[in-house]
Amino acid sequence: MTIEGAMDAQPDNAEDGGEADGLRKIIHVDMDAFFASVEQRDNPELRGKPVAVGGSSGRGVVAAASYEARRFGVRSAMPSVTAKRKCPDLIFVKSRFDAYREASEKIRAIFHHYTPDVEPLSLDEAYLDVTEDRHGIGSATAIAQAIRKAIFETTQLTASAGVSYNKFLAKLASDQNKPNGICVIRPGEGAAFVQSLPVRRFHGIGPKGAEKMARLGIATGADLAAKDREWLGQHFGSFGDYLYRAARGIDLRPVRTNRTRKSIGGERTFSEDISTDAELRETLERIIDIVWERIAAKEARGRTVTLKLKFNDFQIATRARSLPQPVGDKDRFAEVAREILEGELPLPMPIRLMGLTLSNLERKDGEPARRRDDSQLSLL
Repeated sequence: MTIEGAMDAQPDNAEDGGEADGLRKIIHVDMDAFFASVEQRDNPELRGKPVAVGGSSGRGVVAAASYEARRFGVRSAMPSVTAKRKCPDLIFVKSRFDAYREASEKIRAIFHHYTPDVEPLSLDEAYLDVTEDRHGIGSATAIAQAIRKAIFETTQLTASAGVSYNKFLAKLASDQNKPNGICVIRPGEGAAFVQSLPVRRFHGIGPKGAEKMARLGIATGADLAAKDREWLGQHFGSFGDYLYRAARGIDLRPVRTNRTRKSIGGERTFSEDISTDAELRETLERIIDIVWERIAAKEARGRTVTLKLKFNDFQIATRARSLPQPVGDKDRFAEVAREILEGELPLPMPIRLMGLTLSNLERKDGEPARRRDDSQLSLL
């Protein structure tokens, strides 16, 4: 892959409908260890040290980890006790969402200077469609470099960027040379780039999905590309069509500046089934912590709390409670979630997954919440 040059050739997947409406120039910008980097920026004593944002108590969860901490295997959504065991010198700091939002607003202002077509995914990442070069810079790559430079000059934070002709490839590229890097996938390079990657890098393929693929002899994008739609459909259902396209670097989605967010949540799949009431309650507390971090980051409020349970026979149960007033603080969110779980105990069989969402969202002004549809994000 290259880090220079414009993108003006036709993509290699045009015959499959990948870019039937014309070539786009898409940038995915992803801040580097955003929450932890803000903490290190604002407190010089933390610089160069392993830092985790989150609670350090027995029930605490890592919300973000610095790159110094990641070298020890510390990751977001990891229980704090596990993180401390992996990195005894780990420094825990409490979340400061006001500081993260302030930095995020400055970053988004930079995005909008270069294009009106911005699709935020969270406080620290977004897609940008820069097909229309409003400042005459000359290439998407040069625009991405200018954006990264402006972000650092304005916030003293680093960002990584991926540049390509669709969203799927741009997001893969932004992760390729982290931290503080850029990767460009030009037309004609998408399929080869994707097929060189392990399938675990594909969005939507988690640890369990990767395990299933390994059992089927699929380890890389090239292995996926060798399978036809029928075979993928037999083994992965409707997800098979996504896998077929992804293995060829095809993505038809436009950058959407104003999508309705339906819910905010997360779910956790366990390496071993859990069944005791104590284990279930402890797991719920960890999920509450992580999901509320996401809710607070979006400044969202919602009226419906939903608990999702997947039993060890793969049957799924969901239990929801809708409230007359929107949930406005973590204590109320946690209270409702606990009440739902208590109403299901004891469970009829062990579970392999637990999830929690807040839906029926609205903003603080009472209007329906707007952004992208983000119904579930994996916690691990």
